[in-house]
Amino acid sequence: MNVTVTGRHMEMTDALKAYIQTGMEKVEAHFDNAFSADVVLDVEKHRHIAEVNVHANGMRIHSKEASSDMYASVDAALAKLEKQIRKYKDRINRHQPRSAREARDYHHTIVAMEGANGQDSADTAVAVEHRVVHREKLSMKPMSVDEATLQLELVEDQTFLVFSNADTSEVNVLYAREDGTFGLIEPKF
Repeated sequence: MNVTVTGRHMEMTDALKAYIQTGMEKVEAHFDNAFSADVVLDVEKHRHIAEVNVHANGMRIHSKEASSDMYASVDAALAKLEKQIRKYKDRINRHQPRSAREARDYHHTIVAMEGANGQDSADTAVAVEHRVVHREKLSMKPMSVDEATLQLELVEDQTFLVFSNADTSEVNVLYAREDGTFGLIEPKF
């Protein structure tokens, strides 16, 4: 278990670090393999905010709570985290194992692109200039739509998830809708 504790706008005490370490040891009991956790503590006026991100088995589980006391915020965030982990583990235990076809790796290569008028993309790239401001690499582990829904529910601050659909072997996008339901974008060929 690798736990990183960071404090914003506050001074970290050894007692608080030990309290968080003890709480994370309770969370550790749920995992067979090693995991890493990032704990960010923040003070904004009278609000004490505790944010916990756990990275384990290719999953990211996030919880964030705020109260007037830092210890209460840490307790609430860890309780929320434990509830999410139990929910995840229950769903995994009910899940059917994958077949060999579904477990295959996803490989994608773009050989060449042509512009709208038949020109190479290198010629049209000069006319249209785009700037990439953020780049992120995504693990394309094949998963079912149910697994993708669970992953999106576990991460509070994301509104969509790009994943490789285990049933169709295609890249899909799952997004959260305002009414609490989910939408799925599938490629059409």
